[in-house]
Amino acid sequence: MSSQIFITGGSLIDGTGADARAATDVLVEPDRIVAVGKAAAGLADADAAVIDASGKTVMPGLIDSHVHCTFDDVASNDELFFHRDPTLAAFATAKNLQKMLLAGVTSIMDPDTLFEMGPSIRDAVNAGLIAGPRISTGVQALVTSVGGTAGKLIPDEGIVGYARVVNTRDEMITWTRRHIKTGADWIKIHATGSIPTSPGELPVWSEDEMRTVCNTAHELGVPVAAHCRNTESIVWAARAGVDLILHASFMDDAGLEAVLANGSAICPTFTFLANLADFGERVGASPGMESVFRGEIEATGKMMRKAYDAGVPMLCGSESGFALTPYGHWHGREMEVFVDALGLTPLEAISCATKNNALAMRAEGDLGTVEEGRFADLLVIDGDPLADIRILNDRSRMHAVISRGVQIDLEQPWPEWSPLKGAKVSAWAAKSLTHDIAYNEPI
Repeated sequence: MSSQIFITGGSLIDGTGADARAATDVLVEPDRIVAVGKAAAGLADADAAVIDASGKTVMPGLIDSHVHCTFDDVASNDELFFHRDPTLAAFATAKNLQKMLLAGVTSIMDPDTLFEMGPSIRDAVNAGLIAGPRISTGVQALVTSVGGTAGKLIPDEGIVGYARVVNTRDEMITWTRRHIKTGADWIKIHATGSIPTSPGELPVWSEDEMRTVCNTAHELGVPVAAHCRNTESIVWAARAGVDLILHASFMDDAGLEAVLANGSAICPTFTFLANLADFGERVGASPGMESVFRGEIEATGKMMRKAYDAGVPMLCGSESGFALTPYGHWHGREMEVFVDALGLTPLEAISCATKNNALAMRAEGDLGTVEEGRFADLLVIDGDPLADIRILNDRSRMHAVISRGVQIDLEQPWPEWSPLKGAKVSAWAAKSLTHDIAYNEPI
């Protein structure tokens, strides 16, 4: 029996930025696209599987350039650092990777993982041991003892959760090399963090310290990503040689100049912020954060558009893995924010989530576009995302998902399981039970 899949009659968005092409056939087989256009029908085997895409859209599979696939929809750093078991986390990760495939995500970049398991999870997917998207991965985020966004939960040395603490240049070199030895596709630096005496995030690495990591990684052929949610940190990271800047919050003209000079790419990862701003109240998010994050999107979005127009590669990431960005639900949301906050066209936003995102997979020229010889990761969408970009975030609109040239069974049950013992943390109460609340406040 033929292993080919012949997709016929669909409107093709090829991911290159070119206009959609009506009624364009595509022929694939494991693991490559064989032909696109008129030649496809003549090369199809008589018994090739046929997908009638008439009235639908064919496009590259979604690539999510900022996912935390081992976190399991975590609700707090306490939960993430101190209430996870390595074996159970691996099982949960395998199930959550299935969710992403069912949502049309055929590739992910995960910059830091629990228990150093990123390379093992990637290799298990590549071997066919578990089902999942293609994975490009880091091992753990490198942090200084100041920490990242977890403050005092980060120890002064050692490891906790996704973080490896490095305090000296020797440690920075040592752990960069060890992560690469473990199998890291990326090294991640947590360049900014929160401290008790200052609002927002501040640089917690010097430029020279980041350069030490970048030089070490680049000598071994591995790129570096950095979490930067502070104006000054973006300049330092770019000048130090960081290849991919995550967030780039509050970037200014000096930051853009440094990014352009170094050739860095940016993955703003607005989805987490947008979800909290738009829907945080519905899930009990901290009061007041909605306006803070909405303001950050507005301020950063203007500079991201300026960067896009200047030629900076702009990538799409959802930061799935948190309670505000659960797996399988929000992987297309970043494109919607790019349209709304950056003013991109849907076609431009789609290219960011496909062609540009191939950079995060270290597979430029192989992935992210529907062209002859490229990897066979495709979607068939019921509807036209150029008319409504939001349908790419709607699993019910996925007519077909093809990963590595094989069609995913979209009729399979959505992965679900009972709560893992000890994995979730619940509060005794939302606020203190004072005498006034007990007897004087109405229920």
